[in-house]
Amino acid sequence: MATILGIYDGHDAGAALIHDKDIFAINEERMSREKYRRGFPELSIKKVLRSSGVKGKEIDKIAVAGIYRKKKRLLKLKKKLKRIIGDLSDKILTVDHHLAHASGAFFTSGSGETVVLTSDAAGDGISSRVYQGEEETLRPVAESSYMDSLGDFYASMTEMLGFEPMRHEGKTMALAGYHAGEKPYDFSDCLEVKGLSFKNHLEVTGSESMKMLSEKIGFPLNRKKECGDVLRNHKNEHELWDLSVEAAASAQAHLEKLVNELTENIKSHGELKENICYSGGVAQNVKGNKILKEKFENCWVFPHMGDGGLALGAALYVNSIFSDEKIKWDWKDDGESVYIGPKYSSKNILQTVQDHDRLLCERMEEKADAVAGLLEKGKLVGLFQGRMEYGPRALGNRSILADPSKEEMKDELNRKLGRETFQPFSPTILEGYQEVYLKNAEPNRFMTMSFDITERAENDLRGAVHVDKTCRPQILKREDNQVFYDIVKSFEERSGIGAVLNTSFNLHGEPIVCKPQEAIKTMNRIELDALLCEDLLVRRSSS
Repeated sequence: MATILGIYDGHDAGAALIHDKDIFAINEERMSREKYRRGFPELSIKKVLRSSGVKGKEIDKIAVAGIYRKKKRLLKLKKKLKRIIGDLSDKILTVDHHLAHASGAFFTSGSGETVVLTSDAAGDGISSRVYQGEEETLRPVAESSYMDSLGDFYASMTEMLGFEPMRHEGKTMALAGYHAGEKPYDFSDCLEVKGLSFKNHLEVTGSESMKMLSEKIGFPLNRKKECGDVLRNHKNEHELWDLSVEAAASAQAHLEKLVNELTENIKSHGELKENICYSGGVAQNVKGNKILKEKFENCWVFPHMGDGGLALGAALYVNSIFSDEKIKWDWKDDGESVYIGPKYSSKNILQTVQDHDRLLCERMEEKADAVAGLLEKGKLVGLFQGRMEYGPRALGNRSILADPSKEEMKDELNRKLGRETFQPFSPTILEGYQEVYLKNAEPNRFMTMSFDITERAENDLRGAVHVDKTCRPQILKREDNQVFYDIVKSFEERSGIGAVLNTSFNLHGEPIVCKPQEAIKTMNRIELDALLCEDLLVRRSSS
C-alpha cells in the first residue's frame, strides 16, 4: 500500500492522508475556525500526520487538487510543504478539479462500472463533467465549460436574494419550499441542457448573470438590504417575502428540471450504466439528488461533495495509480466511513471541563438513557464523541439533539443558533422506522437525499421536517454509530418516536466544533441544557 497525502488550498481547503487502508481527513476551517477557509492547509496537514503517526519521509506521493496556473502560487505551496514535511517536490502530482471530485465519489462507491457526474460553479475552467467509471479508471465522456454552469446559475440566484453565493445556496433551497403559488418562472431561455452538457444563453457569469436574471423576473435588486431583513425575520406577509419565495422556487425548479433532463440523456447514452456516482457543489442540493435516486438503480452521492472533499478525492485518484494493492472503499454500506477526523482523549476532555468552574460534570454509565431522558423533557443536548465527521453533515459525533415532535423547538433552535427562521432541521431516523416516516424510503446514512414524508412523520417529526412536507434524514444503523444509536433507541422506547432532531454542533456562520474547548464554548453561547462528551455528562450550573 502507498501512503498518499492529499492537499487542496482553494475554497474550503483541507488535507487527507491514505495510509495502508486507513484514511485521515479534515478541513482547514475546523482547525482555523474560519468558515470555508481558503489557502494553504497547514493546520490540516499537521493534524492528519499527527493523527496517523506518519512522518514526512514515509509519504510516497503528494496529490494536489487543482491545476496551478500561477507560478507564484505553486512556489508558495512547495515552500510551505518543505517547512512541514521536508523537500518532497519530486513527489507532487496535480489532479484537476473535476477529476478530484469524480474520484472522491468513484473510489468510495464500491462500484466497478458506473456513470460519474460532477457539477459545481467551476473549477479549472470546467463546471460539469460526465465520466465512465470502469474498474480503476475514469474516462471523461462530456463536459461543460465554466461559462455554461448550473452551479453558477444557482449561485447567482442566491446572490440575488441577498445571500452569500458559494455559501448560502442551502437557504435558497429552503426558501423555495414555501412556494405554493403559480408555476415558477422558467429559465430555459437562459440555461438549458444540450446532450450531456449545459448551455448558458446569457453568456455571462457571476454578478453580471445575477443582474440579467433579476431583470427577467422583475426582482428589485435596489431593495436587497430590505429583502434580507424580511427573510431573516420571516415576514411572510410582506411583498418582498412573496417575491423572494417566487425567485427561490424558480431557481430550484429550474435546477431540478435540468438535472432531470441531463440524467435522462445520460440514461439514453448507450455505453453508460445503471449506476451513478455524484459529486461537486451542486450535489449539496438534496432535492436535486432525489431525482438521481429515482432515475438510477444505484445512486451514490459522495458525503463531502463540495470543494472540501477535493483533498481526499485527489489522494484517492493518485492512490489508485500507485498503490500495489488496489482498494475501492465501499462507503455506502459502511456508516462508520465518514468518521475520519480527529479524536480527543478522555483526559483532554476532562481537563477542558475542569477548566470551567461553572460547569457540573458527572461520569455516566448509562449515558444513552441519561441523554434520552433529557430529550424527553424537552432539553437541548450536545453530543461530542469519537472521531469528527468528514463533510458538512453532523452524524452523531458533533451534533445537537432535540425532541423532533416539538414544532416550537425549530424556532427556538434557529434563534439560538442565529439561523433564519425559515430554515428547516433534519431528523436522524432509526433503521426500521424509515418506512414509517418516509415515502419510497431508501438507505440514506449521510443526509445526502431528500424524501417526501408520511402523515405519521408530520406528527412525530414536526420540528424536523420542512414546510413542503420533505426532510433530509440520516437513517441510522447500530453498527454505524453505537452510542448515537443507543441514544435514539432509548428515546424511542420512552416516547414511541423512532427519531431525534439532529443538527450540526455550531453557531450559524461558524464551522462545526472540532475540539473539546470549542464544544464547551459553543454549549455556553447556545445555552444548551447538557453536553455528552464521551462518557461525561456536562451541564451548566444554571441548567
